Amino acid sequence: MIERYQTEAMAEIWSEKNKFQKWLDVEIAVCWGWADEGVIPREVCVEIEGKADFSISRIQEIEDKVNHDMIAFVSNVAENVGPSGRYLHLGLTSSDVLDTASSLLIKESLSVILGKVKALGLKLLVLASEHKYTPCVGRTHGIHAEPTTFGLKLLNWYAQIQRDQDRLLEAMEQISFGKLSGAVGTYAHCPPSLEERVCARLGLKPDPVATQVIQRDRHAHVLNTLALLGCSLERFAVEIRHLQRTEVLEVMEPFGREQKGSSAMPHKKNPIVSERITGMSRLLRSYAMAAMENVALWHERDISHSSVERVIWPDSFHLVDYMLSRFDHLISGMQINMDRMLRNLNITRGLIYSQRVLLELVEKYGMNREDAYSVVQEKAMKCWEGERPFLELLWEDKRVSNLISRKELENLFDYTYYYKHVDQIFSRFLSD
Repeated sequence: MIERYQTEAMAEIWSEKNKFQKWLDVEIAVCWGWADEGVIPREVCVEIEGKADFSISRIQEIEDKVNHDMIAFVSNVAENVGPSGRYLHLGLTSSDVLDTASSLLIKESLSVILGKVKALGLKLLVLASEHKYTPCVGRTHGIHAEPTTFGLKLLNWYAQIQRDQDRLLEAMEQISFGKLSGAVGTYAHCPPSLEERVCARLGLKPDPVATQVIQRDRHAHVLNTLALLGCSLERFAVEIRHLQRTEVLEVMEPFGREQKGSSAMPHKKNPIVSERITGMSRLLRSYAMAAMENVALWHERDISHSSVERVIWPDSFHLVDYMLSRFDHLISGMQINMDRMLRNLNITRGLIYSQRVLLELVEKYGMNREDAYSVVQEKAMKCWEGERPFLELLWEDKRVSNLISRKELENLFDYTYYYKHVDQIFSRFLSD
């Protein structure tokens, strides 16, 4: 299922071909770095760059014999380069190439995700502006609370997506490091100046102090950032799932003309995209946990992290890529039932205005707060029990009607009162 919706860009980034290409980019950059250091003749670097190539099938053939992917890769490239291939991998350990190339792969992937997040944020902001004053009921604990607008709900999502965007940029900064410090990080065979040259050529910065590897807190930071983005999408999806419930029916996922909701019940329209996003967010969080488990390695390095990363890095980015594509589809075709929102706003027969009545009795008419709360709650409970509308129950109580006119009481049951600061809230995001 994921393969059908992942972008070609993400599939290409995590392809075997691109992985080996990144390894080759690092190897060639190192050759040029050595040339700048005066160790390798520059004409040899030109030759290496011109001849360097690899064959995935040949790499696999060699790896089957040597049981080491980096050795197999370097051997295959050297075969294509010829005698000058002896300069490849000069002074390096495998992780110098692997970790530096992995930073390049993760940066590429983050760029794709950032582009999608920015586009989604813009779409949410436009939709929020369209429904700036679309009335709907706000819910706390799943229970009707006070009036709000659907636009504010969407604006809240936009704000969260903006925070996700900031976290992605920070993650990009955290992972934009390479290392060429050797087997235990002492630069015994490659000087720090070489590392600086190579990283600059690749658009990275040298890790200030590494062991045999770049420390995995950087990678855990990236995976936790992706997991938080998944949490955001899950939060939005859970809201849509609630709003699509038959008893609510304020919002519905897009439903194709030939789509089937159930093999047994032809009437069903299920929020399957939102449910899918919810489930995948759970999987994404498990990958973030695995990334955190990778932080504590033995001494200067072991390989307990390696097999984990072969799974969690490509899978995590494919998951987020898929989730963003599906949520964009959901938002683009979401059916918004404004009439149902307004109807639901009124189904408690005025109970959602209880706080405004309470405050009016206290602040304007001088009633003791405990007394005001008591009378308002008493009438609210009777309304809950189905006796009569909340306003009528209040008006019949002399403790209320002796203080306030009928017209003034009715004015307290106006949902537009709650929207007086909506423009100001939106202005926080539209000021630019």
